[in-house]
Amino acid sequence: MENNTMTGLKRTHYCGELRTNNIGEKVVVCGFTQRARNLGTLQFIDLRDRTGILQLAFDDNTERELFELAKTVRSEFVIMAEGTVRERESKNYDIPTGEIEIDVTDLRILSKAQTPPFEIVENSTVKDELRLKYRYLDLRRADLQQNIIKRHKIVKSARDYFDKNGFIEVETPILIKSTPEGARDFLVPSRIHDGKFYALPQSPQLYKQLLMVSGFDRYVQFARCFRDEDLRADRQPEFTQIDLEMSYVDVDDVMQIGEGFIQHLFREVMDIDIELPLRRMTYKEAMEKYGSDKPDVRFGYEIEDLTDIVKDCDFTVFKSAAETGSVRAICVEGGANAYSRKELDKLTEQVRGIGGKGLAWIKVTEEGIQSTFSKFMKDEEMQAIVSRMNAKAGDIIFVVADGKNKIVLSVLGMLRLECAKKMNVIDNNKWCFLWITEFPFFEWDEDLNTYVAMHHPFTSPMAEDIDKLDTDKGNVRAKAYDLVLNGIELSSGSIRITDPVLQKKMFTALGLSDEESYQKFGFLTDAFTYGAPPHGGMGLGLDRLVMLMLGAESLRDVIAFPKVQNMMELMTECPSLVDEVQLGELHIALNKTEK
Repeated sequence: MENNTMTGLKRTHYCGELRTNNIGEKVVVCGFTQRARNLGTLQFIDLRDRTGILQLAFDDNTERELFELAKTVRSEFVIMAEGTVRERESKNYDIPTGEIEIDVTDLRILSKAQTPPFEIVENSTVKDELRLKYRYLDLRRADLQQNIIKRHKIVKSARDYFDKNGFIEVETPILIKSTPEGARDFLVPSRIHDGKFYALPQSPQLYKQLLMVSGFDRYVQFARCFRDEDLRADRQPEFTQIDLEMSYVDVDDVMQIGEGFIQHLFREVMDIDIELPLRRMTYKEAMEKYGSDKPDVRFGYEIEDLTDIVKDCDFTVFKSAAETGSVRAICVEGGANAYSRKELDKLTEQVRGIGGKGLAWIKVTEEGIQSTFSKFMKDEEMQAIVSRMNAKAGDIIFVVADGKNKIVLSVLGMLRLECAKKMNVIDNNKWCFLWITEFPFFEWDEDLNTYVAMHHPFTSPMAEDIDKLDTDKGNVRAKAYDLVLNGIELSSGSIRITDPVLQKKMFTALGLSDEESYQKFGFLTDAFTYGAPPHGGMGLGLDRLVMLMLGAESLRDVIAFPKVQNMMELMTECPSLVDEVQLGELHIALNKTEK
């Protein structure tokens, strides 16, 4: 008889917990039906919960009514079963519970299920769009469930670490004042205050600085952050940041806490020892060696400057680039035979696609040099390039020239990654952490034709560079630091400005008038006039960290309900239209345009 109630039964064990040492015990288990098999006189149900799969058995000794009820069970039915643990005759050593089964004496069907739109199995090959539309089914898959469970363990371990190190967890507001922080704000209209808006926080930056003024000298928060920007594969419009701030510290103190956290986390969750201190590299060195401020240092292919060799050559492309920019190269070991002419042409198109003018190359062979530009060069110049690059027979050298160093470096940064993937030289078992330090305070915005802050305007300049604020903005360095893992930025942080005079000077350098800066940040600068401890901090991207630790391919694999490329959540079809009454209450009138 079907019984859709749980009367008299309470779960005693999770499916994946039971082993041979439980043989003879009477247990109650529940979960989803992975599959049901009817073999005539024998029936088996594979029962699944978040801990694993367990076999339920029905045979000649099973009560007939119970046996017939088991025949009606289908995939994804929610059931509860009582029985005795016994040894399996046909063992399955591929699963932890494969040596035992439950001899079922009571079965309850708690909820029936339609045939799902895709099979609930690990490593599903179903298209992302379908999986995300039925995300509640997708999340039943064991691999995704394990990702979410491991994320929980990572968060718990993180909380333990910061608690042990004297940090106080404080929640900051979600509805805040809109302030310029780099990306576009998500805005929330106010119903009560006509024409005014809240913003969702891009980070808790200003509040955590105010907490330092308030005397909470060590703050941490697992903060929800929101950025209304075009998405890439490694971004979501809403994400979680492990946000921290500390008083009475300088750069080394914050970095010490950060790398201590990494060591603790990898040891506790992954049983991996990360050696401290972590490697440090200045922004200038990272850009010149790797063409990126978040370099992947698991492999070589370091950039070399050839400008001094070619500045007086007869090749116009190199000679003109050397006047205002540079000529630089990477050497791909063993790459001469790996790249056909067709593949080199394709690589050249990729270079042009990111702003480069072209790609020159030299193949070093046993017979000599093959090159796209050797006819314009003297033999001694070509040999000097090969020598500078430490190239040997079988290697290929890629050369990029441009009148702007920024383009040369970014193109070669892309090339070294593309080549590393093709040559399969990236060791995915390596954990290469790296601090990038001494970022430029300003970067030149060609569209605005002015300098803008590379970080937020509360980042402190290095003391020895303060005098350059008026005369040499391009060479002002910031007390800013990023933590990079295997070529992915995990964290960004800085020491903050607490001197009101210096803060005003920074606003002026960024083109903000006194009135404009006070309107946007007056509540913070006012607070600093009442005594502000020196402080600094960092924000560490939890989603990215979990993704890397678990070896997941995408952020979507470690977030329960992610959004897709166009910022939609397919399951709930969000964002959605709202009715005219709600819009009226918010004093909003839509400008409807035809598509």
